[in-house]
Amino acid sequence: MVSETYRSKNVCVIGAGPSGLVAARELRKEGHKVVVLEQNHDVGGQWLYDPNVEGEDPLGRVPTLKVHSSLYTSLRLISPREIMGFTDFPFAVKKGRDMRRFPGHRELLLYLKDFCDWFGLRELIRFNTRVSYVGMLDGDHVVGCKDLKWVVKSVEKKTEIFIEEVFDAVVVATGHYSKPRLPSIQGMDAWKRKQLHSHIYRVPEPFRDEVVVVVGTSLSGQDISMELVDVAKAIYLSGKSLDISEGLSKVISKHENLHLRPQIEALQEDGKVLFVDGSWVIADTIMYCTGYSYTFPFLDTKGIVTVDDDRVSPLYEHTFPPSLAPSLSFIGIPRKIIGFPFFESQAKWIAQLLSGKTTLPSRDDMMQSIKEFYHSRDVAGIPKHNTHDIAEFEYCDKYGDHIGFPHLEEWRKELCLSALRNAETDLETYRDSWDDHELLQEALQSPHFTQLGAQDLDFPL
Repeated sequence: MVSETYRSKNVCVIGAGPSGLVAARELRKEGHKVVVLEQNHDVGGQWLYDPNVEGEDPLGRVPTLKVHSSLYTSLRLISPREIMGFTDFPFAVKKGRDMRRFPGHRELLLYLKDFCDWFGLRELIRFNTRVSYVGMLDGDHVVGCKDLKWVVKSVEKKTEIFIEEVFDAVVVATGHYSKPRLPSIQGMDAWKRKQLHSHIYRVPEPFRDEVVVVVGTSLSGQDISMELVDVAKAIYLSGKSLDISEGLSKVISKHENLHLRPQIEALQEDGKVLFVDGSWVIADTIMYCTGYSYTFPFLDTKGIVTVDDDRVSPLYEHTFPPSLAPSLSFIGIPRKIIGFPFFESQAKWIAQLLSGKTTLPSRDDMMQSIKEFYHSRDVAGIPKHNTHDIAEFEYCDKYGDHIGFPHLEEWRKELCLSALRNAETDLETYRDSWDDHELLQEALQSPHFTQLGAQDLDFPL
């Protein structure tokens, strides 16, 4: 039953990627009027592959990027498809599509399109619309104002028509894999040869017969290095630590043109790349696979919400700025989680708070919780830029308890861990060779997969 205090709000969701789509669904389900503003021509967010990177700043050092997606052509999921679906819409195999357990990026885009169509969300979305400004309505910047409203300014990209609207609430769902995060290296600005961030990497061919230094040994650095071995003269994979996984070690020992190096100490104008161990190479290209930063260039909160070394602060449970909650919220900030179910729990909580079905703790209690969380991270020696890296199933379950969202199924957790373990030992083959058949059977026989009827599923076992 809806309580007597139920309130329907006009809500603006920024972004039609996974988090924005599930936010739109939950908000509408809760009775709110929803408008989704999406800068691209279709849904998908990061999963809407964009091959056209011509004209994009190679290092992403501009305030507004032309390209949102950082997907490269060959990218495949690093998690099995079974764990990635929203709770009531499994990521099932469909005939005639990419039927692999670790499919390519287009298959996930098609899943999101299916989700959008199944729940009738497309009618809520304004495509090709870039948000230029979000700020508190004049006079509403009294902290904690109960009836806070938001001015949202946007521009329709094709017609260049500007629109200014007022909403009761704004949900920021713009993702965090677009704005390149770059290291600070001596001589970087003076280095005359090609430098780029992996944000604009698409295919290996432009690097044929080149000597390439790939900075960063995380997922994209590993993936791209393995792809470059077939075309590049030599690849030097440079990492903060030489303590690498068994899987990466196997790959390096297998390819004569792939070499591991420590961090870069300096770059010289003649093309020389000096490493901290004293070794050096003359390189044609440096590619930075160094991750991404949170950025909200459109958002004006009068300094209340800040981004400092990739800590978006202050956010209660990575979602609500205490003095502006629940009228301003962020969905999709946490990393190193099973994303879709978590975004879904965030969306449900936001929707129920806006309708008055549930309430937040006091502002002081929320701020105290944030301070305690930051202190716990500091004590654990976790760098500030890893503030939103959760890597903890228990936290996701505890988060869902705010609104009675179901805990992650054990099979979902175990399949996630199984994929991580396999990638650790067999980096090149783990997506196509696995040993979790019993877990897979358990997953496919669970209510998550059977809820839409067995006839909808067609899984190759």
